[in-house]
Amino acid sequence: MKAIIGGTGIDKDGRFSESLERIVTKYGESFCAVNGGIVYLPRHRPDHSVPPHMINYRANVQALLDLGVDTVISIYAVGSITRRLSPGRFGLVRDFIDLAFSRENTFFDGSTREFRHTPFVEPFDRKLGALFARNAIESGERLAMDSVYITTNGPRLETPAEIMAYRSMGADVVGMTLGTEAALLKEAGIRNAAVAYSINWAAGLDAEGISFLEDESVSRLVGRIMGIAVRTLAQI
Repeated sequence: MKAIIGGTGIDKDGRFSESLERIVTKYGESFCAVNGGIVYLPRHRPDHSVPPHMINYRANVQALLDLGVDTVISIYAVGSITRRLSPGRFGLVRDFIDLAFSRENTFFDGSTREFRHTPFVEPFDRKLGALFARNAIESGERLAMDSVYITTNGPRLETPAEIMAYRSMGADVVGMTLGTEAALLKEAGIRNAAVAYSINWAAGLDAEGISFLEDESVSRLVGRIMGIAVRTLAQI
């Protein structure tokens, strides 16, 4: 099976709430909806009630495994640090930096799986990303490519000094979930292409402080991304 994981903004799409099922895993519970042969997983739970640092990422990924999912498109709302991916645009994430802490971010904790080191030279599936990119371009989208995502712990937003530090580290966008989720998907052997869409400039980069895209603009952007994601998974 194939799946789409969504968070802020994207999980308002009705497909994340229709026919929702509670999945109990060895790591706890998760919630998924299955529509048209695709699993839709709202990472913050259906009511968006769980902050990023408290998401049970292991339960979410294990639920996908239990459902037989082998391919995922994961979608993230982010803040822009560079113009590689500016507000109102979306694109593929090439790599990430993980600064999150105090999370259960591996399956290899000595309790259930034989320990191994997981290579991360290629954090995301190239072929899956290329297929998504082709569908986006054929749809007339100007896709941003090769963004680097930096994962902070949250739930607070970042300071201007932190954003400047992250930019010097090579980050293009900032968010609070990808690093943990992508690591577990990789350990689980699930193909994953990460798509980021920007809803604001990060702290210190906007003259108005932090101003987010209006809900209507986000909704249109999300609709375009979801259409491309669904079309991509249908071709696999």
